Amino acid sequence: MKIALSEVLFVLQVIFKFSNLLIFKSSNPQILKSILGMRNDRENLIIKLSLEFALEIIEYSELLEEQKKYVIARQLLKSGTSIGANVREAQNAESKADFIHKMKIAAKEADETEYWLTLCEMSKNYPSPDGLKEKLQSILNILSKIISSAKTT
Repeated sequence: MKIALSEVLFVLQVIFKFSNLLIFKSSNPQILKSILGMRNDRENLIIKLSLEFALEIIEYSELLEEQKKYVIARQLLKSGTSIGANVREAQNAESKADFIHKMKIAAKEADETEYWLTLCEMSKNYPSPDGLKEKLQSILNILSKIISSAKTT
C-alpha cells in the first residue's frame, strides 16, 4: 500500500500542532482540540488505517473461529483491534509525553499482531492472512514516524 506524501505531511502537521500544546495553555478542551487539528473535518490517516485494519482483523478472527482456531483468533482479535483503540486514545492525550506513550502502546500491539499473523501464515492448518501483514506494516511505518517526529518536536 502506497502512502501519499500529502497524507504523511498531514500526520506530521498534527504532530507539530500537538507539540505546541505545551506552549498554549487553555482550560477549554475544545480550543485545544481545534488547535491540535483533532476531531475536525480533515481525515486522520493513522486513525483511518487502524480502524480499517481492525475491521479486517475481526473478519479474519471470525474465519479462524469458524475453523475452531479459538485461541489464536482471540489473541489476534485483542491485539489487532487494540492498535486503533490506542491511536484513538492518543488523540485525547493530556500531554506530549502521554501522546507518545499511547502511540508506543499502539506500536507494541501492532508488533504482537504481526507475531500472531506470522504464526497463522507459517502454520499448515491455518487460513492465510492475505494482505493483513502488508497493511500492518504500513501502520507500523506510520506509527514509527509519528513517534520519532513527536519526540523531536
